[in-house]
Amino acid sequence: QVRLAESGGGLVQAGGSLRLSCVDSGRVVRPYTTGWFRRAPGKEREFVAAINWSGTDTDYANSVRGRFSISRDTAKNTVYLQMASLEPEDTAVYYCAAKTVFSGSYYQGYAYWGQGTQVTVSS
Repeated sequence: QVRLAESGGGLVQAGGSLRLSCVDSGRVVRPYTTGWFRRAPGKEREFVAAINWSGTDTDYANSVRGRFSISRDTAKNTVYLQMASLEPEDTAVYYCAAKTVFSGSYYQGYAYWGQGTQVTVSS
């Protein structure tokens, strides 16, 4: 079983940085892939970034590529999303998600979700 909890959200000024954490407190099943998604006010949830189990493969949405970095600390059962050069458009609730089977895409097939953490970027 996978049980996810996000943390690290908050208020930051444009151009600043923030690091989100996603901790998997489950100890039964190892996630195959962990992803970050976000939902901005009035918009649909969108893919942000993903990382495979070993941390050797990552993918990013075009809107965040070059600014965000996803990483995994397997020993701590934690996935991080390091966000830099933040813009007001990055304001959203950020969710981490995990799947335990390969579904052929980083963008879908996630069975486990955290509760979300709010990121607000001010001008």
